[in-house]
Amino acid sequence: MTPKERKDLQKLDDLVLNATSDELKKIQEIDHQTQLEGVSFFDVYLDSRSLIHKNIKKQSRKF
Repeated sequence: MTPKERKDLQKLDDLVLNATSDELKKIQEIDHQTQLEGVSFFDVYLDSRSLIHKNIKKQSRKF
């Protein structure tokens, strides 16, 4: 694993560890959907990091 991959994985870990219960539900939904599509949540997170983070925050505030 490269240093950049480690840094990105740490950011993803921080996102999960610091998420509220509503945000965790959204993360779980995204993770489930990516598994159904045959891709990993980590890969999707890397490709659209800010989009996923914003969507999780936005969705969790609707509840």
